[in-house]
Amino acid sequence: MTIQQTALLIDDHPLVARGIADFLYSHCEFSQVDAVTDIQALWNHLVPTALPSIIVLDFWLPDGAALPLLNDLKAKYPQIPLLVISADDDPTVENKVKSMGVKGFLNKQAAPEIFIQAINAILNGENWFNHAKLNHTYQPNVLPVTAKELGLTTRQGQILYMMMNGLPNKRIAKTLNLTEQTVKEHVTGILNRLGVNNRIEAMTKLRGRRLE
Repeated sequence: MTIQQTALLIDDHPLVARGIADFLYSHCEFSQVDAVTDIQALWNHLVPTALPSIIVLDFWLPDGAALPLLNDLKAKYPQIPLLVISADDDPTVENKVKSMGVKGFLNKQAAPEIFIQAINAILNGENWFNHAKLNHTYQPNVLPVTAKELGLTTRQGQILYMMMNGLPNKRIAKTLNLTEQTVKEHVTGILNRLGVNNRIEAMTKLRGRRLE
């Protein structure tokens, strides 16, 4: 990977977007990573004289599935490889993305090192699909840990578990019958307690542990 490579990320959850962008910058050797949270901001960043080396986008955006956006990006900027990410385990999502000619798909539950492998593969002109399914055959040893052992409340433990499984704040709030603002406040408290800045760092720090 060369230092001149840049990335553009779109995810409608600011905390997730910033976390992934920081991870790409610090672990994938991009010289610049821009994160946006809406489609208009994405188009505004696509200046023909300085196009990104790769675009990473969440499959589920506020207006629904990102399929129309994928079509538009493929038509207007066919030279930019696209990596779609999602917390959705439905294989139909990955199959749909693959059928559209996108370079790759990655589940948000994938380990950070897998994320790096996917980025490098796509930048090298390769496709990246079905790796999440293949990795399910490998079950590394994990250390069980409780919310209390991490210095968290029971509720924070529930939210952290869902965060580790890639669920966005909106889904967490709906599942636990909380407001999205309450979930955001809990997430901030969790990150502070763990001594990390974002979800990606939290996942990396808790790698090898299973929350119970």
